[in-house]
Amino acid sequence: MGFIPYEVTAQDKQDFENNGYWISPKLIDDETIEKLRLAHERIWSSDFDGDGYPMHDIRLPENKLALRKHDNGWWINDEVRSVVTQPDLGHMSAELLGESSIRLWHDQIIYKPSAAGQETRVGNVGWHQDYGFWRCSSTTNMVTVWIALQDTDLSNGGMRTILGSHKWGIVEGSAAFFDQDLEGLKQKFSKGDWNDEPCILKAGQASFHHGLTFHGSGPNLSENPRLSIVAHLMPGDTVYKAGRGRHDNVRLLGPRPYDGQPFDNEYFPLLYSK
Repeated sequence: MGFIPYEVTAQDKQDFENNGYWISPKLIDDETIEKLRLAHERIWSSDFDGDGYPMHDIRLPENKLALRKHDNGWWINDEVRSVVTQPDLGHMSAELLGESSIRLWHDQIIYKPSAAGQETRVGNVGWHQDYGFWRCSSTTNMVTVWIALQDTDLSNGGMRTILGSHKWGIVEGSAAFFDQDLEGLKQKFSKGDWNDEPCILKAGQASFHHGLTFHGSGPNLSENPRLSIVAHLMPGDTVYKAGRGRHDNVRLLGPRPYDGQPFDNEYFPLLYSK
């Protein structure tokens, strides 16, 4: 797999700590980018590797302008698996988070169709904290690695982050990914200092953002779809916390998950450990 190793610097760590996100150099070579773009096509057409099953049914939205999202693409596609379980990705994330080990929480395959010439917000992703969906995990110290499979900026629906918002703690109602009213959500979540910064990426670069960092995105006004592979990563010793919200990952712990049960089975592969 064409992963380009990178050693996280002290300045990178400081930027991540201050802003709640950090943009890497190019991590994926051009040949692998093309393989991952093909992986998108195969996944959305239900052409799977191996003899397993997807976590959810692959269903294309009735509205062709709507965002497509699928969790745990690594179960059904070898190219995705090779990226989201990459040890170097785990090492970089451990350095940014200040952790000694990193596991995969889950991945996402995200496809934002072209809405060129359309007046619609159906492709918007609402301002949200990823941890708003992950409260069943024992730590907020998690990271999302959003890998661009083409040059990405605001013209094709690139992500925007709110600088420093990871320092706000868990905000009630922040599981707002599917709420497409960006302005309304801004009014709801703003604490008076709403510093909105675009994540401008070249193909193969990644944005690492903290699990508490507010982020969202607008429409893709380009002529081509916006494709990405996303790895959500957690410290290796993360455990299940009962009574704080549910997530599909909890059922992967077995039929009777218990408070304090480690997320450490084969569904949560270890990427890196010191």
